[in-house]
Amino acid sequence: MINGKKYKVGMYGGCFCPLHLGHLECLIRAAGLCEELYVVISWKEHEDIPLKVKIRWIHQLTKHIGNVKMIPLKDQTVCKEDYTEAYWEADCKKVKDAIGKTIDVVFCGSDYDENSFWNKCYAESEFVVFPRNQYSSTEIRKDLYGHWEWMPQIVRSYFTKKVLLIGGESAGKSTLTINLANYFNTVYLEEVGRDLSELSGTDRYMLSEDFTRILLEHKAKEYRLIGQANKVLFEDTDCLVTRFFMDFLEDENMEGNARLAEAIAALNQYDLILFLEPDVEWVQDGDRSEVMAADRTKYSEMIKALYEKQGFSFQVIRGDYNSRFEQAVQYVRELLKA
Repeated sequence: MINGKKYKVGMYGGCFCPLHLGHLECLIRAAGLCEELYVVISWKEHEDIPLKVKIRWIHQLTKHIGNVKMIPLKDQTVCKEDYTEAYWEADCKKVKDAIGKTIDVVFCGSDYDENSFWNKCYAESEFVVFPRNQYSSTEIRKDLYGHWEWMPQIVRSYFTKKVLLIGGESAGKSTLTINLANYFNTVYLEEVGRDLSELSGTDRYMLSEDFTRILLEHKAKEYRLIGQANKVLFEDTDCLVTRFFMDFLEDENMEGNARLAEAIAALNQYDLILFLEPDVEWVQDGDRSEVMAADRTKYSEMIKALYEKQGFSFQVIRGDYNSRFEQAVQYVRELLKA
C-alpha cells in the first residue's frame, strides 16, 4: 500500500461515446486504488461528441476526488477495424510520454480482455478488469432515449432536446408548455417577460432595461434548466418573441436591445419549434393588448415572419386545447425516436 492506495500511478481509457454509468463506476474504483489516475480519452475529428464535451463530463464527475488527470488521444483511423497493432504501439508511446512516469496498473471494463490494446501495450503494468454489467455505449447509440437511465445526469443534458413554443398573445403557449412538461415528466422554462412586464403595473410603461433583462435572464435560465431536464426541455417563447414586443411597445432603446435579441437568436438552436395559431378563444389575462386582440391573425403572422427571417422552421399547431396537446405530444414523441 502507498499512502493508503494500492498503486501509485494508474491508467484508464476509452472513447466515452457516450460516457455511461459503467464508465463512471470504473473511474470511481480506479481512482480509489491509485495516488494518481490518468484517464486517456480517445477522440476523432468531426465525431458526434466533441473532445471538449468528454473532458467536461469526466472533470465534473471526478473533480471532487482530486487525483484524476486527463490525456486526450487522437484516433487517426476511420473505423475500429483499421486500428491495427501498428497504431497500438504508436499510441502507447504517446500515452507513456504524456504521463512521464511508470504506469503501475492499467484498468479497463469487462468489454475488453487480455488481447486488448490496454493489456498488450502495457505488459509491464498490472492489468485489472472491472465488470461493466449491462452498460454499453454501443447499445446507447442504437437507442439513446431507451437507455436514458444508463447515463449520468451531466451526460444526459448534452442529449436533451429543446422544444420551443411560440405564437401571439392568448394562443395557449403557457398552458401547453406546462402540460407537456408534466406529461413528459420534465422541467420547463416559463415566459420570463411576464413578471418583468408588470413592474410598472402595465407593459405599456416597461423600461428599456426590462427588455434587456428579459433577453439575458431567459437565456441564463435555459442553461440552468437544461441540466435538470428529462430528455426534453420545453420553452415558453424566446428572444424573438421579446423582439416582436419591443417593436410593438416601442422600446426606447430599440437599436441596442434589437442587436442583443438578434445576437442571442443567432446562438439559439432548437430541436423542435411549435407555432400555435390564434384559433382558440382570446382571454384577457392581466394586461394583454386589446390592439392585438382586435387583429390576432395579423400579429401572429408578424411573429411567424420574424422567425422565418432568422432561418427557423416550425410546426404549426391548430385546433382546440385537447387537439393542440395531442398534436404536440405526437411531434415530441417523433423527436425522441430520431
